[in-house]
Amino acid sequence: MQIGEIIKPDFPQTGAHQCNYCCLALSFLKSPGLNRRVVMTREEFTEQICAVIRPSTKEEFGEMFDKIDVTRDGIIDWDKVTSFMLLDLNEKDERTRSSVIPQWKNLRLLSPIHKDIIQNVTFLKGSSCYLTVSRNGLLGVWGENLKLQRTLQITTEAVKLKDLWVTTLVSLANVNKIAIAFTSKEICFYDLNSKQGLSCQYRLHGLRGTVICMDYWYNPHDGNEAILTLGDVSGQVQAISFTTALISLFERPASSPEGEEATVTISWQELVSGYHKCCYTLKHKLHYKDWVKQVAYSSSFDAFISGTTSNVNTLVLAWREKLKPRLKTTSFDIARGINAFDFHSRLNLIATAGINHRVCLWNPYVTSKPAGVLQGHSASVIAVQFITERKQLFSFSKDKVLRLWDIQHQLCIQRIAGSFPKSLDFQSTLYFNEAHGRLFISFNNQLMLLEMKQETSRKVTSHGKAVTCVLYNSVFKQVISSDTGSTVTFWLIDTGQKIKQFTGCHGNAEISTMTLDATETRLLTGSTDGTVKIWDFNGHCHHKLNVGRDRAVDISQIMVLKRTILVTGWDRIITVFRLSNLTQFFVLPAEWKGGVQHQDDILCAAFLPPHTLVTGSCGGEIVVWNNSTENAYLKIYLDPQKSLKSKSGERPHFCVLGGANLVSCGGAGYVRFWNTLKSQLMAEFEAHSRAGSIIMTIDKMSQYLITGDLAGWVKIWNIQDYCLGSSENKVTQPPPLIRSFQPHDDCVTYLETCVRSSCLLILSSSSDCSVVLSDVYGTTIGIFGQEEHWRIENTPSHPKGEQNQDENVGQREEKDDVLKKKEAPVLGGEPSPKPPERAILDKKNYLILEIQLGCYVELILVFQSSCYFKGTFRSLNIGALEAVVEMNKPDFVLNPDKYFGEMTEEKCPENLKLPTLSETLKAIFDEKSLFPKEILDREQKTRQLCEQMCNEGKMKRNKKQAKMKEK
Repeated sequence: MQIGEIIKPDFPQTGAHQCNYCCLALSFLKSPGLNRRVVMTREEFTEQICAVIRPSTKEEFGEMFDKIDVTRDGIIDWDKVTSFMLLDLNEKDERTRSSVIPQWKNLRLLSPIHKDIIQNVTFLKGSSCYLTVSRNGLLGVWGENLKLQRTLQITTEAVKLKDLWVTTLVSLANVNKIAIAFTSKEICFYDLNSKQGLSCQYRLHGLRGTVICMDYWYNPHDGNEAILTLGDVSGQVQAISFTTALISLFERPASSPEGEEATVTISWQELVSGYHKCCYTLKHKLHYKDWVKQVAYSSSFDAFISGTTSNVNTLVLAWREKLKPRLKTTSFDIARGINAFDFHSRLNLIATAGINHRVCLWNPYVTSKPAGVLQGHSASVIAVQFITERKQLFSFSKDKVLRLWDIQHQLCIQRIAGSFPKSLDFQSTLYFNEAHGRLFISFNNQLMLLEMKQETSRKVTSHGKAVTCVLYNSVFKQVISSDTGSTVTFWLIDTGQKIKQFTGCHGNAEISTMTLDATETRLLTGSTDGTVKIWDFNGHCHHKLNVGRDRAVDISQIMVLKRTILVTGWDRIITVFRLSNLTQFFVLPAEWKGGVQHQDDILCAAFLPPHTLVTGSCGGEIVVWNNSTENAYLKIYLDPQKSLKSKSGERPHFCVLGGANLVSCGGAGYVRFWNTLKSQLMAEFEAHSRAGSIIMTIDKMSQYLITGDLAGWVKIWNIQDYCLGSSENKVTQPPPLIRSFQPHDDCVTYLETCVRSSCLLILSSSSDCSVVLSDVYGTTIGIFGQEEHWRIENTPSHPKGEQNQDENVGQREEKDDVLKKKEAPVLGGEPSPKPPERAILDKKNYLILEIQLGCYVELILVFQSSCYFKGTFRSLNIGALEAVVEMNKPDFVLNPDKYFGEMTEEKCPENLKLPTLSETLKAIFDEKSLFPKEILDREQKTRQLCEQMCNEGKMKRNKKQAKMKEK
């Protein structure tokens, strides 16, 4: 339930909000003491709020209390209430903004085919192509994918090519023709269906002034009805109204040459005189001698619209009168004139681009003052255009600033500047194709494209930018996600509610990876700025680890161990920080004793207690280390002949009975299972075909392997009985595939598992800015950030055959989360909570968390990789091998009566004589047979040395005494 849901429709929205807010505040702020903080339990909150805010139910306010009490303290105060309200309002604002403000791709320059100023850009619906025309008559034809298809040179019989000057172009979509006006006071109509390319079908000449702007409209219900509007340099607005456009625009004279490709020449006087029965003309001269900058015909109120740069009769509406060839005019006087206008038929508004830096909104029937004024430009506005469906308006000014306005609120919601060409003097035209979401802006002979991203108003996103990492905190039952914009967000996993957000954690640098310490009370974030920061959950940074030594590096993984913090990602050596050195805010790395063992950069690592560490590099090389001594004792390659052991001869401290204890995945979509002590590749299968680099994770009970690829697909595999036995041959058969689904539209960047309500859940993050919660069967529970919150206990149940098994897994994993924090160091010095000291046994009777038998322990990496070859390891996973074979039971267990039955009491003789010591000894007692020779020799030497020192001391004392007597 949102805050707004408390407001009932009986009150005005604004007044109800204010009234309810005041009542809520008074309930908390009325205190017996000035400095006393008022806190409420769930019951107190529901009763008091229900008494002051009506009509509402206790159930509604109980749900609201649960959302406010994110820390589950059982009490809330006014600070918690205001924090919840601000965060809720911020979420609504972000959601509204994402649905209203369009998102744009990077501005790009189309192929420069024109050498002269571009006069017009238009789209041909019938041919699905764009047309551009320049002043010298070069026509460019662009495909719908904006690839240049061809260029055509426009010619006319009246003017030589070197003197040709095109002023404007307009598309006649219903007859598949284009009309082009020239400075020679003529208009040519070209047929696009001609087999000869671009042929001139009609040439209209004899115009009194040079036409510099045109507009064409046709009736969508009757294509024969069409109107071509003209504006010229003499201030005239003229129109040709066609009545049989689909049959013929003009009548062909009897004297005209025969042939489909022949050009019909028509004089303007013929049209005015009514010689052509298929059309007639209309005109007005209200602009006098001012250049008409733009013309348009609006069918909604059957009027012609025209504008000039004059401050008198700046905007003129010429209404057609029924059954009369006359126009009734209405004029708007706008200070300093306008450069352009646009009309929105649904809103019944005319927007004007003012030379006085203003964009004005006019009601066509009110000439005295504008309905609205949009201020913000600091230079003359040269173009305006509505986005009809969004009820928004583009405006472009002479200082190359593009603004997007919300018409309803009359506010600028977007400003784009600084990316356009730097030319000082330019002529520009603006054209927006709403169907494709493409905005074209010309700068002299250059054409720039600003393309709108796909509509995301219905798409739920968790972050404003690509999500790089997602973690689960089992202590607070929260999900933590980070993005490329250096933002960290916290969510409640049970409902999907956002509870807090840290912005600018590393300035503007991307957060590439995160991890939690063993107590899950500290968060570590790694960034491309070369630092790792240690945070508490209140947003305070305790330490800053200088990983890159004051240089920007890519950090792919952070690993917190008992005494050290290991960081990898950009170098061939492991960067290590000792926890004992975390005494200052700025911390420098210590020296890794093992030195350089990899040939390429280390991208990932995994750890198996007590001290087995494995690292993988981008070249496909795996190195096994003893973390205590920091020495490498094994290297593994895909080629078995290259596997080497170091001279130190160190062995890992866990037994291997023949199965796999290491899992890796790489850059070619393959997953591999290894036996590290035998340096053997046990199994290899292609998890994602032709998917490139993949990532993976494994649940704590080693039952499920989850993989994700670059296309947003996630696959869940059952590996419970996979690769447990010893085999000389490599297994290529993949484990059973449980489910394959696509929760994301872009690359999956991180995978995490957790257990809630006895269900194994999967967290996945992606470059599509979303974090998705799914169950192990691929059912999406929700997307973090969606408006409607979920409840984990209401999720669909699993199939009956596997439900009980999952419940056991869930119980064991939740217990593991508690035991994992036992004796774990807390980064920052705060004491860790003491969990119950108990051991949990899994179904294989191996002690979990103490020796980690039967479990795969994995940490997933987040990094950019373009490699597509086998042997590139992106994540590693260590685990012990199969269970020890059960031994035969001893005889005293099978036959206890034989050994532990009742014994008959025997009578002891009254005069029992014990044997003498000499009779019982088999040999004379000898120290040499009891103690090793080394100890006896050492003792003998010690006695000799002691005797020698005593003798020397006696001799010295005797000499002193003799000297004393002589004196």
